[in-house]
Amino acid sequence: MLLAGTTAPTVWAVPRSNESDTEASGTTGALFKIEQKARPDIPGLTVSADDPLQNLTARSAVVMDAQTGRVLYDRDMRARRFPASTTKIMTLIIALEHCQLDEMVTVSSHAAGTEGSTLWLEAGDQVPMGELLKGMIMRSGNDATVAVAEHVAGSVEAFAQMMTEKAHEIGAEDTSFVNSSGLPDDNHYTTAYDLALIASYGYREVPHFEEMVSTKEATFPWVKDETHQLRSENQMLWLYRGGNGVKTGYTEAAGRCLVSGAKNDGIQLVTVVLDSVYMWNDSIALLDYGFAQVDSHELVKQGETVKKLPVLSGKQKEIPVVAAESVVLSQDKQGTGSEYEKVYELPHTLEAPVKAGDKVGELIVRYEGHECRRVDLLAGESVEQKSFFRTVYQYACQLLGLHGR
Repeated sequence: MLLAGTTAPTVWAVPRSNESDTEASGTTGALFKIEQKARPDIPGLTVSADDPLQNLTARSAVVMDAQTGRVLYDRDMRARRFPASTTKIMTLIIALEHCQLDEMVTVSSHAAGTEGSTLWLEAGDQVPMGELLKGMIMRSGNDATVAVAEHVAGSVEAFAQMMTEKAHEIGAEDTSFVNSSGLPDDNHYTTAYDLALIASYGYREVPHFEEMVSTKEATFPWVKDETHQLRSENQMLWLYRGGNGVKTGYTEAAGRCLVSGAKNDGIQLVTVVLDSVYMWNDSIALLDYGFAQVDSHELVKQGETVKKLPVLSGKQKEIPVVAAESVVLSQDKQGTGSEYEKVYELPHTLEAPVKAGDKVGELIVRYEGHECRRVDLLAGESVEQKSFFRTVYQYACQLLGLHGR
């Protein structure tokens, strides 16, 4: 039996024989000519006639806009399935949210003896958390996940409980983790939809997540190889334009699994295929389909004046309020299904002095009632405080009905 993270028989995307061939969407982000092979006969798989991706071989699949959580395509996305090593996406999230990257992790004999795929860690090794997490994601090291779990929570069991609680917190309610690696267990399961939510949360909310899952190659002194080099197992980082994550997985029970991420024109998509025959081809087709449905829409530009605020005791009566950064979100190419609500959290007035660039509030963007983006709002100009005598003079003028300047 192949264990989580071990290498399954490789099924590669096949080069096109005819340059005029196109994908189902008409265009492709693949960096090589890819032939979408006809779907083979897969026992138990029934594909509806209206499924736009008839050749997809995954039993469960989804395309999600990571910023909004909007589903652009799904096939049986809520069916419970084994995640195999895609589990390590949540392991990464928990570690990043509870640790500093420079924390030193001491590898126990229990961690070093973990079955399945390995980073060849040995008992007593001390590795910086950031490097250990990169190695874990790049090479699917089960031993690394146990070292991380023990460092964060004291035991794999306690860490798995943290993973499950976090999954439920972000909406992945049909997910249960009992280990940090994805080794087979009847009580260790998820869905394609839940995995997309988890990965989307990572891209959207977790510092260093994208850096970790998009690393192609790295060199670390603790790697027990004369080159000390690691290379990611995720071929989508090379196969797809804008590919920036996230994780492969395989066990006999789970089949071939792949969570993929790609970012183009400011739009971050996440795709999931579970129990797939041709997981690379499937993932390329899903990303192509997703990007074909949406356009990039700049809701707010960096430096754009979004409001004006009155200023008390200042040499001028109001200042512009500007966005600290641009807000780029997806919009349906048909112009529907992408209505965003902008909520401004600002005081009624400001008190001088005010310095240009000072944070004065926040812009919250919501999609279907859920927050999908938060941006600082800044003072667009500086305002000096009026002198005491100037204030008294103007007040006296107001009392006398004069126009003081």
